[in-house]
Amino acid sequence: MTADALDDTPLVRASRDGDRSAFGRLYTRYSRMVHAIVLARVPPAEADDLVQDVFLSAMRDLHALRDERAFGGWLATIARNRANGWHRSSIELVELTETSHDARQQEEEEARRALAAIRSLSAAYRETLMMRLVEGMTGPEIAARTGLTPDSVRVNLHRGMKLLREALEGGTR
Repeated sequence: MTADALDDTPLVRASRDGDRSAFGRLYTRYSRMVHAIVLARVPPAEADDLVQDVFLSAMRDLHALRDERAFGGWLATIARNRANGWHRSSIELVELTETSHDARQQEEEEARRALAAIRSLSAAYRETLMMRLVEGMTGPEIAARTGLTPDSVRVNLHRGMKLLREALEGGTR
C-alpha cells in the first residue's frame, strides 16, 4: 500500500462537502475494521446493524473530526462506543439448542466457542484477532486502519493467538 492509499484526508474533506461517493470509499476502506471491532463485543446477529449505525453516526458527525488524518482511529472509537452502548440498551437472550450430532451444529458451536474465547481476551488482542481471523485483514492493513504501528499489530497478533490457543485448549491465561 502506498502512502497516498492510506491518506484519508481528501476523502474526509470531500465527504464533509457532501460527496457521498467519497464517503462510500471510506466505508469500503474501513467497514471490515468496524465489523471486527463490533463483532468482538456483540452477538454476530447484531453486528451488521451496528456497523451501519457506526457509519451513519460518522457521516452525521464528520464535521466534529478535527484531524482528517485521524479518521480511522476516530471511527474505531465510534464503533467501540456503539458496541458498548448496545450492551447498556439490550437484554441478552441465550439461545437454547437441542443436542444434535449434525455437522453444521457442531461447526456453529465451535465458532461460538472460538468467538467467546476471543472475546475473553483484552481489547487489543480481541480487536486485532477479529480483524485478522474474521475479516481477513493483513497486518499492514490493520496497522494502516487503526493507527497502530506494524510492530504493535504483529505483537498483538502473536500474543493474542497464543492466548487464544490456550483458551481453546482449556488452559489458563
